[in-house]
Amino acid sequence: MTLTVGVASDKSAPLRLEAQIWFRYHNHMALKKTTVMVDEEDLALIKEAAAREGRPESEYFREAFHVAALRTRRWDDDWDIPRLDFGGPVTDEDINRAVSDGVADAE
Repeated sequence: MTLTVGVASDKSAPLRLEAQIWFRYHNHMALKKTTVMVDEEDLALIKEAAAREGRPESEYFREAFHVAALRTRRWDDDWDIPRLDFGGPVTDEDINRAVSDGVADAE
């Protein structure tokens, strides 16, 4: 099945506040129209979600393209990630205890 993704949207569908903010955000980007081939089952799921959430189908595809584009990014520089020394190996039990303590403190 062929799907054309463009800037047009169904203005007649009632949009919730989140969808309106999302849609307005994307209107500030320069958009280019493209055609992609998608699995019919995937497209049916997107159509259902769009109808359920009151978002244009094209928003889902723009979001998917954006995620795919972010996954392809590469950096030339090494990342400055600090090494943490916990004084020894960290076990699964240590992690479970820390998570349990954190949850208990939050309550």
